[in-house]
Amino acid sequence: MTQSRQALRTRIKSVNSTRKITRAMEMIANAKLFKQRTKMEANRDYATRLQETVNEIVSSNPDAESIYMKKNDAETVFTIVFGSDLGLCGGYNANVLKEAEQNLKKEDPCILIGTSLYHEMTEKGFHLVNETPISSDKLDFSILRECVAQAVDAYLDGKAGKVQVLYTRFVNTMTFMPAIDQLLPCDVKAEVKKQDDSHVETLFEPDAETILNQLIPMMITDVAYSNWMESTTAEQGSRRMAMKTATDNANDLADELQLAYNKARQAAITQEITEIVGGSSAV
Repeated sequence: MTQSRQALRTRIKSVNSTRKITRAMEMIANAKLFKQRTKMEANRDYATRLQETVNEIVSSNPDAESIYMKKNDAETVFTIVFGSDLGLCGGYNANVLKEAEQNLKKEDPCILIGTSLYHEMTEKGFHLVNETPISSDKLDFSILRECVAQAVDAYLDGKAGKVQVLYTRFVNTMTFMPAIDQLLPCDVKAEVKKQDDSHVETLFEPDAETILNQLIPMMITDVAYSNWMESTTAEQGSRRMAMKTATDNANDLADELQLAYNKARQAAITQEITEIVGGSSAV
């Protein structure tokens, strides 16, 4: 009985130590989630305005063409995949990998951003263009721009018929789902707006096609950047949920172990009293 009580005390101490760690990680993830979500929402204003500008140019100049809007006959799809650097974030990386296995051809080129999935995707036979892992937490805009430029060059050279991003879409603090966003060919929606007396015609210099060829690369790079920000926000949200679940489970386990320890202690005391009473009766 003494060994059982000692084992229970050791397990209770271990669970309490683990609970402190998961609770601290939950608080850190919650702080990072708030910070990253603020950046993500601030970036939406710029991305929305840039998208509206491109749509306005196409709407005002329906005959304007751009090399980024033309489709080619290549069947290869170039994909930029966003994962995480660290684990302990629930099913975040597993869902990204599952989405890749279901929707990507393993022979098609991929650029993986995030070190956690690098070895898994390599072992499963995916064609990763980057020979070394690219960190997601330390990702700089210039590095992401180079990755997007590499995919765009493959598209312009006719080596890829489509460029897309596989990321995790942030729905809310409790819901995250993997999604695929197409970058090229650029699908710009030409909206026909009713003109009234207050409508002012916008003139573009030197011409609409030149401006589109300059704005669209900026737009698709910003779309990729927005997707990365959504992925990192979803990562922190998933990690916060995972650590909260771990903390709650640790609380439940600690309560069960404490109850078992109290029962074992009570049984030991009862046995000692019984032995004392039995000994005195024998005398």
